[in-house]
Amino acid sequence: MNADPSRQVRVRFFTKLPPPLRAPPAAIAVPADLSRMGLSEIVNSLLAAAEPDHEALPFDFLVDGELVRLPLQQFLLAKGISAERVLELEYVKAVAPRKQDEPCPHDDWVSAVDGSNPSFILTGCYDGLARLWKDAAICTQILEGHSGAITSTRFINKGVETEGNLHVVTGSKDRSLRIYKFDASVSMDYPKRVGAYKILRGHTSSVQSIAVDPSQDMLCSGSWDSTIKLWAVEGSEEDGDAVSLKKRRMNSDSSGPEESQLEGSATSSLLGHTQCVSALTWPEQQTIYSASWDHSVRQWDVQTAKETWNMFCGKALNCLDCGGDGSSLIAAGGSDPVLRVWDPRKPGTLAPVFQFSSHSSWITACKWHPSSWFHLVSSSFDGKVMLWDLRTAWPLASVDSHKDKVLCADWWKGDSVISGGADSKLCIASGIEIV
Repeated sequence: MNADPSRQVRVRFFTKLPPPLRAPPAAIAVPADLSRMGLSEIVNSLLAAAEPDHEALPFDFLVDGELVRLPLQQFLLAKGISAERVLELEYVKAVAPRKQDEPCPHDDWVSAVDGSNPSFILTGCYDGLARLWKDAAICTQILEGHSGAITSTRFINKGVETEGNLHVVTGSKDRSLRIYKFDASVSMDYPKRVGAYKILRGHTSSVQSIAVDPSQDMLCSGSWDSTIKLWAVEGSEEDGDAVSLKKRRMNSDSSGPEESQLEGSATSSLLGHTQCVSALTWPEQQTIYSASWDHSVRQWDVQTAKETWNMFCGKALNCLDCGGDGSSLIAAGGSDPVLRVWDPRKPGTLAPVFQFSSHSSWITACKWHPSSWFHLVSSSFDGKVMLWDLRTAWPLASVDSHKDKVLCADWWKGDSVISGGADSKLCIASGIEIV
């Protein structure tokens, strides 16, 4: 602290964190060339002075709602903030994984992952099988029946309970979707093989994406045939489903075809895309968003099966998700290294409101954090999974778990990031604190 006074900045630290993590509010002078690591050390030393048992934590710092990602002096200069004034620095826990869990091995590329259930992770693999992983550690069920690589998997019932029936859907390069129902509460040391109770056919090319509606009664699928198809989860004859399940359980050990499987046909098709429909999201009962290799993002009205809005962004798109402020922002990535975020509420402009460009290859997945307006995760062919915050253009963290292309990523339990890739692994980075 004995540096040249002109090279110091007076700062006041404040936080919304609970009392043990609140530093004294008095303004202090700190070296102007400090970055967040140095600022973090100062906050930790202030906290340790008041609470000797304090364990050092990594912090991030915000000025007027923007994360500081430069040395203080450069940040003040870039923002036109006078170094004469006392700088109010809000500190928050740094968002970064604190632990890399043991990866879950697969027999081929892991191409799809769903982390919306707090007890299980659902993966889809190029070997044509979907797998259920209890607590991200043990494979309890193997879902079989597809004759081609699985491209997408979704829980139909999100299942906050750890026991009871799970209901999931898978889509494959074999042009079909399959729906599975099974009891996940049975404790066993080996994976149980499960067959689908319902097959959905109608696409003329590989199924590439799936989304489930908020009521869990319908689902939609996007395909290389350029169409989006809507399907009812249950058939009109509930009794038929029950009989089908009963029959299948009796001969579930046989390797022959399951005669009792139900066939489902699409209730409607959404037409307009001219290339592969690579990503879908169904955030509200009447609204579906789609992304395509035809460079467009489109919004659809479920009731009328008509397109209500579209945006062309100049790149073939691989992924799409809705979230952020009021769940109104659209994040998408594709055939360049840039993750873009648009706000459709701003009419007359196709310019993204945010752009993140730290990846070095195509982007394969993007997902908003389930309870934060600011945080996203993305994955890329560059082998990295990155965590983002809308309040800075720099990644919060880069997770290098994979040794090859990363093909899919999601959040799990709010504090973990899960990803699958061409190294045939499901990787879990945990201990991420997002307040």
